[in-house]
Amino acid sequence: MSPGRGVEFFDGTEAATVANADDVQIFDTTLRDGEQAARVSFTYDDKREIAAVLDEMGTHVIEAGFPVNSGAEFEAVRDIAEASDATVAGLARIVDEDVEAALDAGVDMVHVFASTSDVQLADSMHATREDVKRRSVAAVERVAAAGVECMFSPMDATRTEPAFLAEMVAATSAAGADWINVPDTVGVCTPARMRDLVAFVDDHADARIDVHCHDDFGLATANAVAGIEAGASQAQVSINGIGERAGNAAAEEVVMAIESVYGIDTGVDTTRFVELSSLVEERSDVHVPRNKPVVGENAFSHESGIHAAGVIENAATFEPGVMTPEMVGAERAFVLGKHTGTHSVRKHLREAGYDPTDEQVREVVDRVKSYGATEGDVPQDVVERFAREVDADRRRVHEGPI
Repeated sequence: MSPGRGVEFFDGTEAATVANADDVQIFDTTLRDGEQAARVSFTYDDKREIAAVLDEMGTHVIEAGFPVNSGAEFEAVRDIAEASDATVAGLARIVDEDVEAALDAGVDMVHVFASTSDVQLADSMHATREDVKRRSVAAVERVAAAGVECMFSPMDATRTEPAFLAEMVAATSAAGADWINVPDTVGVCTPARMRDLVAFVDDHADARIDVHCHDDFGLATANAVAGIEAGASQAQVSINGIGERAGNAAAEEVVMAIESVYGIDTGVDTTRFVELSSLVEERSDVHVPRNKPVVGENAFSHESGIHAAGVIENAATFEPGVMTPEMVGAERAFVLGKHTGTHSVRKHLREAGYDPTDEQVREVVDRVKSYGATEGDVPQDVVERFAREVDADRRRVHEGPI
């Protein structure tokens, strides 16, 4: 962006509000929680392909799956761990068989989890607080004894009684957990609550903090970023936000907010987000909405005449400015339809080789608006047909001296 053409009133740096601004990591769970989305099943090849791109992008942690789940799952996790430069994690319940399967798969991190809210203890795990605490400590100790990085998740932390949550994170941290994850398992948290909860966990655990946010109320990205603001060192995310129910915090949203709004370099190659989004969309068969932030078809598309005119002059007028399409591997588009103005039409005509007069542009605009009101988008071939109908001038090409 040229000098003097920046974004007024906002320079995209809020890093001063982040407790650990120079140490923010990304934990991608597309291949684990993402695959737990209803009607999603990745093949071995799907997992390897997605993991390879995540690794090439510089993702810090790739949660490759749940090794004990099946022989095929174990094989995929094992092979991803062998092939990746990133830290590769495997999930495990507080069950000996789960922990041993994860260790046997050769992962760099074992992600141990257990329910801690009363509703899940009673009606999912059918266990007492004392039993869950004892088994959680034993599982963490086993991972630590193997010399493997350990993360402990008190599942449903945002609905767990505070005193018991403090007891659980203190006990597992003392047992050797390197990370305590704060899971908003059913997506009921708010950003203010997440900030308080991360601070609360930090007061009771001698471990780094990670947050895992679900999107049941559309707050996952905001909650993940709030956790980072409060001092969490890592956010768990998934590509396109896929995951249980309404999904997880979307990787592309969280990373771009941290990079562009907070001015923090995560080390992730953001230029491959659109590519990876398309790959995950294809392999998961979970379609990306047009209005999806960052990677949706409309994220950098403009139809409204006022908006398009501004963006043609300076993209920062009606785009964030601190996030450009090039930063995520996207392309800006000017869509023609019922809301189109003269600037977009002139741009399309010039790109098609026309040099129309103002009157010819206005005549084409009238046709475009009429067509768009009944048919929606106006394809380029239709625009060129309108140009021929109004006998728009062709651009003259002058050959220079040889």
